[in-house]
Amino acid sequence: MELPVVVGVDGSDTASGALDWAAGMAALRGIPLRIVHVSPRDRYEGCLPPSAADRPAERLRGETVLAMAAERAGRGAPELKVMTDLVTDDPVSALLRAGQRAEAVVVGWRGRGEFASLLLGSVGRGIAARAHCPVVVVRGRAESLAGRTRRVAVGVAERERPGGLGSVPPPSPAVAFALREARLRGCGLEAVHAWRCAGPDDHGPRATYAGERADRARDPASDGHQGRAGRADHTRHAAALLTEALGGAVGTPGTPPVPVTHRTVEGPARKALLDASARADLLVVGARRRQGPFGMQIGPVNHAVLHHARCPVAVVPQI
Repeated sequence: MELPVVVGVDGSDTASGALDWAAGMAALRGIPLRIVHVSPRDRYEGCLPPSAADRPAERLRGETVLAMAAERAGRGAPELKVMTDLVTDDPVSALLRAGQRAEAVVVGWRGRGEFASLLLGSVGRGIAARAHCPVVVVRGRAESLAGRTRRVAVGVAERERPGGLGSVPPPSPAVAFALREARLRGCGLEAVHAWRCAGPDDHGPRATYAGERADRARDPASDGHQGRAGRADHTRHAAALLTEALGGAVGTPGTPPVPVTHRTVEGPARKALLDASARADLLVVGARRRQGPFGMQIGPVNHAVLHHARCPVAVVPQI
């Protein structure tokens, strides 16, 4: 059974942008689009019952939002199979449930009315942190939303080093998602890895730290040389990481090659990814979720990217 792309709509302009993006994603994959609308008043059913006239009006509005969304999606992609779903639940729970059987969940970066600034305050962050499928938050510049940049960017962290047996290990889920998007779009892929020297005693990711530090202690004049050597070592390590992360997937038999650019950056990962978002149609990041004091949380880098990226962001769960 084909899993659909799920998109949440509420009648807002940002939801319309998310709908267009999700319809394009589903059309490229040749899979259905499922449009979900949640009626916020229905969440309080049984606690504060609405008037007899109020509830039908709210339901009618939801049905109208879905009908208009389905018509818009079909107009943009006539061959697309479109399904609609009016849900009586809170937005996070509804979309998480829909995402259990979905290729991806797509949401806008903010909502409508009383939900106007909730998306990355609770709704979008909650979905991105807890969904078991990729989550795309649609935001950014008009040229990115229209796909005019012709580039997909993916952040590659040390933890996303490919694993498994064999000489050509499989790519991480985030890298695989990014490669597929680039291939379907017929565009290039930019792989980004950021690194930082921890301090003056950081001589790069080598196995000989202890010996080098002892040499530096005996000869303080070697500090400048060791610092340069450390940066060069970090650069080589970053380049090797990107080669390993991308090498096994670019030449997959039976698929067209994807032009890949490797970019290693000295500095914070947050800045490197936000810079990449300014020249991409989609930024892909991996997420290993961790249990925090307030439930599941994504890391600070992904949190910053979701708030400030200049193009749509796909958060892909890592295995």
